[in-house]
Amino acid sequence: MSPAQPLAHRYDFVLIMDVKDGNPNGDPDAGNMPRLDAESGHGLITDVSLKRKVRNFVGLVKEQDERAPVDGEKRFEIYVREKAILNHQNQRAYSALNLAVTPDEQAQAATENEATDAKKKKPAKEKRKGSADEVALARQWMCQNFFDVRTFGAVMSTGVNCGQVRGPVQFTFARSVEPIVALEHSITRMAVATEAEAEKQQGDNRTMGRKHTVPYGVYVAHGFVSSFLAKQTGFGQDDLELLWQALGQMFEHDRSAARGEMSTRGLYVFQHDSELGNAPAHALFERLQVQPKEAGAVARSFDAYSVAFDGQSLAVGQSVQPAAGVTLTRLC
Repeated sequence: MSPAQPLAHRYDFVLIMDVKDGNPNGDPDAGNMPRLDAESGHGLITDVSLKRKVRNFVGLVKEQDERAPVDGEKRFEIYVREKAILNHQNQRAYSALNLAVTPDEQAQAATENEATDAKKKKPAKEKRKGSADEVALARQWMCQNFFDVRTFGAVMSTGVNCGQVRGPVQFTFARSVEPIVALEHSITRMAVATEAEAEKQQGDNRTMGRKHTVPYGVYVAHGFVSSFLAKQTGFGQDDLELLWQALGQMFEHDRSAARGEMSTRGLYVFQHDSELGNAPAHALFERLQVQPKEAGAVARSFDAYSVAFDGQSLAVGQSVQPAAGVTLTRLC
């Protein structure tokens, strides 16, 4: 299959992952405790967190040099990356297409805005609107250059305007199969940060901290790939294969003390013959059951759970036909 071949099918997928003695997704509004459904006690992992891990994986395996793509080249830079200034990324499109605002124009606009808004409470914002044709060209350039823009979409209309892109790939929140227990641990560092702290402790030099973990949990997320939106952004078969690879391996390259041991336990992909789809996604998802083998037992490993579609367990690489025009394949 040609790497440049556009998508001709709709895809729905189920991602199964687990965590052991780690915090899969901390909530900054709750002291970084694991995210919870307050009513049911089930654990949550946001779609943004999952996309971040895909971005990180692609950033590892693909070139990230800041350069413009040559004619016909599809690049795999990451747009939303750590410490990035997004308006600078947007400006690269205008510069590459010779549509850039000159430094004199930027300085003049900034001066005029400062004078006009001098009495306002909020500072003026420097903004480049661009004509409709310029925005369309810039948006196309951004999709060609940035993997996450053509995959997940992006709002690029702040500051230097590159428009908005609706991405063909979307995730739901991941939800744990059973309610989780969020534990809090006291930890000790055998050092202090400042001399003042050392003097206060009279040489004991210890710093106390807190750490949150989930002893064990299995999480399930759903995802969707639209071939119609893929044609608009240039998301092709090569991008799809990279996405599957990232979902299968992203935790292997995202280790940290906070996350404990996280793993992808299954990636089940429903491929529809039709671009519109041959069956409702929710009807397919409901038939793939992830359940504890023994109800009420305390689970501490993935062996305590079963995964079956219509009661049948699938091996990696195995395919079945759950409905006319739909093929289910377990990729990992």
